[in-house]
Amino acid sequence: MDTNEVDVDLRADHAANLRDAAKRLEGVARHTRIEHSQELGDRVGHKVLLKPENLQLTGSFKVRGAYNKIASLSQEDLDRGIITASAGNHAQGVAFASRHRGAQATIVMPQITPPLKVDATKAYGAEVVLKGNVFDESFAYARHLADERGMTFVHPFDDYEVLCGQGTIAMEILNDVPDVTDIVVPLGGGGLGAGVALAVKTFRPDVRVIGATPVGSPAWRESLTAGRVVAADQVSTAAEGVAVKRPGDLDYALLSHYMDDLVQVTESDISEMILFMLEKHKLVVEAAGAVSLAALGQLDLQSDVFRAAPGPHVIVPIISGGNIDTVTIGAVIQRGMISRGRIMQFGVELPDTPGQLVKVATVLADLRANVIELNHDQFKSSGHYENGVLLEVTVETNGPDHITQILDTLRSQGFQVHQNY
Repeated sequence: MDTNEVDVDLRADHAANLRDAAKRLEGVARHTRIEHSQELGDRVGHKVLLKPENLQLTGSFKVRGAYNKIASLSQEDLDRGIITASAGNHAQGVAFASRHRGAQATIVMPQITPPLKVDATKAYGAEVVLKGNVFDESFAYARHLADERGMTFVHPFDDYEVLCGQGTIAMEILNDVPDVTDIVVPLGGGGLGAGVALAVKTFRPDVRVIGATPVGSPAWRESLTAGRVVAADQVSTAAEGVAVKRPGDLDYALLSHYMDDLVQVTESDISEMILFMLEKHKLVVEAAGAVSLAALGQLDLQSDVFRAAPGPHVIVPIISGGNIDTVTIGAVIQRGMISRGRIMQFGVELPDTPGQLVKVATVLADLRANVIELNHDQFKSSGHYENGVLLEVTVETNGPDHITQILDTLRSQGFQVHQNY
């Protein structure tokens, strides 16, 4: 988006346009209901209320912006066909909105997009083209196809109507939680964050907007540090919904002015939060959707604005989506359990004589460590014992203290043990 276009959008009547977006979405997007999280509140020391956009139509917030944009198009624009690029959630929103308005949609998606999101997009009648390894490569190809075929391009985040649609999330939060003090929002390209910040600062400028990104997706941090939009050299995160190399120009103009703070989270933080939401709230949350939840643990550590604000806080993290395939969620659950000390693997070298395996098994049974997997391999022995064998055991544990107890007990009985993870 060029500078003139950004300036025009910044001078728009934001209050009127946000209210128009809310009217367009009536009867289309769900007004997702706030859910109290006592567990997260106890962790943070403040009241935490969840905004579960993973329960939104199409499984994410993206339908709001996509529908608002497409509903604002002329019939001529619709007849030309709609095209966009997306890592998955915007794709479903555009496909749904296009079908609702009678337009044909073409979606260019990265080749790493989970099959669940590809199939869900096709189910809405859209043509899916898999191109590129990251969103930015898919975006460039979608732009090429738009010019080649004369189609109407719907930007996934750097578009005023799109971000006004996303801003309706904040309008619902302000209405449902009058005493809200902080809204935490994940940042990819920035459309969700910019829309939320625009709505908050238009209607309740006292409420703080806190952006959250994975450490492996540094474009926002680098852009804010540079004072201008810059592209990250590399993006490496399992949260493909926020794996964007270059923030949107309009989104940057809004967030650099309206966002109160930015925090970063690790991949293990994200995995742990996905597992936490499954166990404690029975909610399926994708990696990008868990970024704002993972950020809660960083607020006191990284945010001077948060610490300096007086009084108790009422924090609303936006869970942006829940579209995650079963293979991915299985791997994420395992990583989350490892990071929380719920799964541990250790190796121990034994003499290859009868009874050694029983001794180890007895220790584990006495300590109530549930064996998940066991590998008894004569060929991995380093030679500490003549005719030795390496035993690798994966166990389910009750946490870090239980792991320490297991390892200490084995060592006290003469076993040479090393923890693999």
